[in-house]
Amino acid sequence: MKNSSIYYSVGPLLYCPANRETIAPSLIGQKFGDSFSLALCLEDTIGDSHVEEAERCLANSIRQIRCALEHTSFYLPKIFIRVRCPQQIMRMVRLLGDSQELLSGFIIPKFSPENADAYIQQMITANEFLARRLYLMPIYESVCIIDLRSRFDVLYTLKEKLSRVEELVLNIRVGGNDLCHLFSFRRHAWESIHRIRPIADIFSAIMAVYGMDYVVSGAVWEYYSGYGWREGLINELADDRLCGLIGKTVIHPNQIDVVNDACRVTQKDYDDARSILHWDSDSAYAVSASPARERMNEHKTHTNWARQTLYLAERYGIKPCQERIAR
Repeated sequence: MKNSSIYYSVGPLLYCPANRETIAPSLIGQKFGDSFSLALCLEDTIGDSHVEEAERCLANSIRQIRCALEHTSFYLPKIFIRVRCPQQIMRMVRLLGDSQELLSGFIIPKFSPENADAYIQQMITANEFLARRLYLMPIYESVCIIDLRSRFDVLYTLKEKLSRVEELVLNIRVGGNDLCHLFSFRRHAWESIHRIRPIADIFSAIMAVYGMDYVVSGAVWEYYSGYGWREGLINELADDRLCGLIGKTVIHPNQIDVVNDACRVTQKDYDDARSILHWDSDSAYAVSASPARERMNEHKTHTNWARQTLYLAERYGIKPCQERIAR
């Protein structure tokens, strides 16, 4: 598992087309709140003939934000650019100029054995050029991970390639909608993506390969209004956490608070985590009842969970214990 809270800090990642001119005013006016990350997309949300225009618009938005920070105070999220090709990474770094200091990193779409080396080399070049850390977040969403005969070979090949830049990989992200598209699936607001077995099996394979070494995030949730959208998101987030997925891609500000609340740690989990990590090394026992005396805590078995729990508590806070909502 990752040994720093930075890898658990992305939380709700709000996607926005990079050519939207309201980005800077909305951010400066704190219309999105004060606890989220921002993805400015140059890929699927931009028409193929409007890419250069979107690049200029994105750079102008970042410059506006940087200028505003000089004379006013507002929440500055981690800002990522979702590119559409490897060469776009250094092109955007140069286009941003001094404003690149506001950039946290790049999101790599449709990460595959065919493009992985080029993307990784571009990220190495960008980090060397700027002499500071820019993170990357590859998205696993392409057809190359569908075939059961080669799925694990592909996943392990990509993991081996990422080992060159492991400390730069902030999250592994999963492309729920792109994977569903390949099968012509689409879930309703009351349906969790984890019930779609072909997609859930892909997520499970990704967790099996990457989950011990990287933070893996949850898939996008499409619904932001209408009947049952919030309850559906809450239920899917609970499934995400149970399966090891942390954080989530969101597409509307309405979703941000729901994701942040799901990332918060319950008081009982927090108390258990502290108890496990502060175990008496001289004790003859490596197992005991939890502080609330409701379950078993085992020092050797629950240490990784406890560390992760404290990282999440550090970033998102603690909430009262709640009974699981029946479904």
